[in-house]
Amino acid sequence: MAQNYVFMTDSDSDLLFSIADEKQIPLVQMPYTLDGVEYLDDSGRTGQEKKLFARMREGSTPNTSLLPTAAYLEYFEPILQEKDLLFVAFSSKMSATIQNVYAARDELLAKYPQRRMTVVDTLSICGPMSLLVIKAHEMYEQGASMDEVEAWLLENRLKAHAWFTVEDLVYLKRGGRISSTSALLGSVLDIKPILVLSKEGKIEPESKVQGRKKAMRTLADKVAETIENPEGQELLLMHGDNEEAAQAMEEMLRQKLPNLKGIRVQMIGPVIGAHCGPGTLCVAFFGKERAL
Repeated sequence: MAQNYVFMTDSDSDLLFSIADEKQIPLVQMPYTLDGVEYLDDSGRTGQEKKLFARMREGSTPNTSLLPTAAYLEYFEPILQEKDLLFVAFSSKMSATIQNVYAARDELLAKYPQRRMTVVDTLSICGPMSLLVIKAHEMYEQGASMDEVEAWLLENRLKAHAWFTVEDLVYLKRGGRISSTSALLGSVLDIKPILVLSKEGKIEPESKVQGRKKAMRTLADKVAETIENPEGQELLLMHGDNEEAAQAMEEMLRQKLPNLKGIRVQMIGPVIGAHCGPGTLCVAFFGKERAL
């Protein structure tokens, strides 16, 4: 059904390019720098993430940065010249980037006062944001108004979960998530954090366990405790270029949730991957409202 507004999101959702192409969802490409060269996340189209994880294993330290207001103006203006715009953004608690989104919106609405532009802060990133985008876009395809889609996103954003663990604590240390001492002790003792997306839209430690296998079992347990309506949804299992671990994680999840509708497995994108590192495992799904 033709709509009088455009549904748009950004690549920090880790929405696969194939899904974005099929559903014709415009994506703002977020930047990162690897070995002194800036790239734009192309959502898996050219396999950038595999190169990023390989270089990180060799010692490279990628960086991410804010997308400037000028870039958002270039993305938004051609749309607002013709239609209204609903922009589904990654968590405002992860970055100050959303302030540039608001600045671009305000500038363009002053220029095109007949238009509307709504920005939804998903309080998510990566897998749970991808799930929110897909569900919300189904409503858009079925003819829901911008207000209806916004209301659904705001009502359900805290039901979109990410439970994950990392292989190496050094990347969390670089991002300021844990102290240098904690990273050192964790590496020596093989401590693996269990992390979640919080109510505020931040990445927070939920617990810690010893060893990779224990961490994976804990993830499976947490998903089983938190998920709602497993028979009606497809989980998103994401990994930092470790297909073997992802396969083992998938088997655990299927054993825990035999009635699960399905599991889609994909690699974590380069922007999020720059912060969590190779070997990361993340399970995204809809469940009870976030507790932390």
